[in-house]
Formats: sequence, C-alpha cells, structure tokens
Amino acid sequence: MSDLATLTAVQLLEGYRTRAFSPVEVAAAVLKRIEQLNPKLNAFNLVSDHIKEDAEASESRWLSGMPKGLLDGVPVSIKDIILTKGWPTLRGSKTVDPRGPWNEDAPVTARLREHGAVLLGKTTTPEFGWKGVTDSPLTGITRNPWNVSKTPGGSSGGAAAAVAAGMGPLAVGTDGGGSIRIPCSFTGLFGIKASFGRVPAWPLSPFGTVAHVGPITRSVADAALMLNVIALPDARDWHALPYEPRDWRMDLDQGVRDLRIAWSPNLGYARVDPEVLSIVKGSIKVFEDLGAKVEEKHPGFESPEAVFRAHWFSGAAFLLKNFSREDRAKIDPGLLEVASQGEKISAHELLEAQQKRGALGVHMNLFHRDYDLLVTPTLAVAAFDAGREFPETSGGKRWTDWTPFTYPFNLTQQPAASVPCGFTQGGLPVGLQIVGPRYADALVLRAARAFESARPIRLPG
Repeated sequence: MSDLATLTAVQLLEGYRTRAFSPVEVAAAVLKRIEQLNPKLNAFNLVSDHIKEDAEASESRWLSGMPKGLLDGVPVSIKDIILTKGWPTLRGSKTVDPRGPWNEDAPVTARLREHGAVLLGKTTTPEFGWKGVTDSPLTGITRNPWNVSKTPGGSSGGAAAAVAAGMGPLAVGTDGGGSIRIPCSFTGLFGIKASFGRVPAWPLSPFGTVAHVGPITRSVADAALMLNVIALPDARDWHALPYEPRDWRMDLDQGVRDLRIAWSPNLGYARVDPEVLSIVKGSIKVFEDLGAKVEEKHPGFESPEAVFRAHWFSGAAFLLKNFSREDRAKIDPGLLEVASQGEKISAHELLEAQQKRGALGVHMNLFHRDYDLLVTPTLAVAAFDAGREFPETSGGKRWTDWTPFTYPFNLTQQPAASVPCGFTQGGLPVGLQIVGPRYADALVLRAARAFESARPIRLPG
C-alpha cells in the first residue's frame, strides 16, 4: 500500500483503468503518509475530512466505466493561497478570519473538482506568499523531506514537501518570483511556471502580474496532464490568454535534437555556490548527447533585482495598506519590512520600473530569435537551514539574494521550469531551469521531458 503513495498521476490513472488498484486504496496510502510524515514536515495546515468519501465516489465511477474527467481519483493538494470552497484560505496569516465565508473556488480548484480530483487539503505558505522559504506566524516552519533540518523553499514549500514525501502526487502552487521553481529545486521535483495567463487565476495576486499559478509534480508528464485541466478557461481572469484547446501531453517525447540552447551559468552577474554550479554544468551535456546545439551564452541583461523589488515591495505595501496596528502586530516582521520599503516607492519610480520591465521583455523576445531555449541553474544555492530567509553564511538581506535566476522570468512572463539535475555531497537536490520564449510552454515541457528521460526524478528514501 505504501508504494501506491509514490506513484505518479499517470501511473495511478492506468491502475484505475486496469483495476490493478482503486482510488480508495490510493487515498488510504496517501492518508497514511500524511499521518506519518506531516507532523515532521508540516506540509499541510488543513487535511480534508472528505478524502475517503471522495475516493469512494471516484471508485464507483471507475467501476461503472464512467470516470468524471482527466484526474478522477487522483489526490491533489491546494496551496493555502488558492480559494477553496468550504475551506478557509488563511494565507499563512493570523490576520485572516477562518470563519470566512468561504463560498468560492478559484479557477484551478473549480477545474480540479470538475475533473474528479480528490482534494487532500491546504498546504503551507509563508504569510501571503511573500518570500522564497516556507514559515509563517500561523503555521510555523515547514521542512524538507530530504533533510528535515533544511527548508523546502517557498513560497509553495508545503506543496513541494507534500509531493516529494508521497503525500499526494500533484500539488497546485503559485509563482510570483520563483515560488514553484524554488521549492522544486530544493526538493527534487518538476514544476513549471507557464506563460502568464496560461493558467487562469482569480482573484489577482496583490503582487500583481508577476504572479502565476501552476503544477508541482513528480514527472513532466504529470505536469502536462495537470495543465490540461487547470489551463481550461475561466471568465473571472481578465489577464488570461485566449484558451488553447490542445493536449499538453502531445509531442512530449519529440526530444531536443537540433534545438538551439543557450547555457548561462550565472546570467552574467549572479554569484552561484560552486558545488551547485558544478552539478548543473555537468548536467548540460545531457542536452548535447540528445542532439541539441548548446552554446554558453548569457542573455545580456543587467540584474533586474531593483526592478523586481519595485514591483514586489510595492505590492506588499498595497497588501497591508488597510491593516490596523493590531493586525500589523501579528504579521511576519520580514513582510512588514518589505512593505515599509514599498511604501517609499513613488508612483514615478514604479512607472519607471514598469518601463524597465517592458524593456527586459523585449530584450528576451529578441534573444529568443537566436535561441530556442535558455538553460540556467534554478537557484544559486542548495537548501539551507529551515526557519531562515537566506543562508547564514551568504551575507544576504532578502530572499531575492539567492534567487537571481527565477524572478527575472516572472518580470518577462516567460514559461520557466525547474527539473532536478543532481545532488550535493550532502544529499540535497539541485535544479536546472529551462526558460522558453513567451507562449512556448509546450517546448519547455518537451525539453524537460527529454532531460527527465535521461535523468529520472528520484524521491527521498
């Protein structure tokens, strides 16, 4: 039974179809994992009371030969920033009233229900998803399944810890500056931030149009399957892309032969841990062996950290603008600091940052005329001690100091994925980032699948 908790969604669906096992058996295996591991990892802050009931309903549909949708009976967790009808969405904050009312599903939650997914519960997040690690005044510290003394990253850290530990094969995450890719790198999973607007989101993040919603999974095929569901249209998102009626699993195995790949070890300016850089650099040969044309080439832009901070910090200030003194006393001090800095950003400075953001987007559009993909490390470091915003020895001041590869592509709204590429001597996963031109989500998935085929994803022992 414990083995069922480690299967991918694709494997589960095949098992349901052939009646090798049932959604009820899978739900029991996953629930057992949650009972055993969640007290150690703190990945879930809410576990559904209806898991068994929902799994029984799914089993009945499979037995009658009428599965409800593409994910019928597959366990999925929802990050506690995403609205879920009937459950409080507390966003890691003591300032949110758990009494609600909680009467609406966000678009992704609605689509998952429509396709028969078994919703497991809500996963932990830093307060309002503001930073790249997962701890909050409400839920405490979330830990990494590879080493419980380390952080799983964030802000979708609970989601990634759950998937890596066998507490459900699929998770919904959000990514405003790397919050899907960061924890996937730290926990050895696959995650993709699709092109902005590909996955409908509502309500819009207080941090604005840098924020995406997407899948965290144990395989590229699972992510493509999940995109088939969560990328379905929803009229509440007026930023959404026109719906593209395609199966994202198509052409996954077309490989990377003759693709032009730019490999940038540091974007031309980032400081990277030597061991991390060595692991990622050693994995680049996989693309060459698969027939891609790889060239070391920086994309040629200066660090956009100031541009990102103007967007992110002003978003934090906007988020907290109406909070009372009593509520502010309950908030993560780091979020208060960021919001305080955001309050000092003038309208002219924010507009200037928006113009620079646009220029960066144009620059990358032009860059991709010559290169199909850009490959980088996902992060500058491996997982560090849990409960910290940045590594103790880094001299950093904010989470953006060790995430120089992720947030630039939130500014440009390009598809970007993290796929595991190796382990440190201490046994911690390291991720490789694949970035594609805007709207080339299928190409990023295809390249990630090719890499995964050569370097299969491993789970913690």
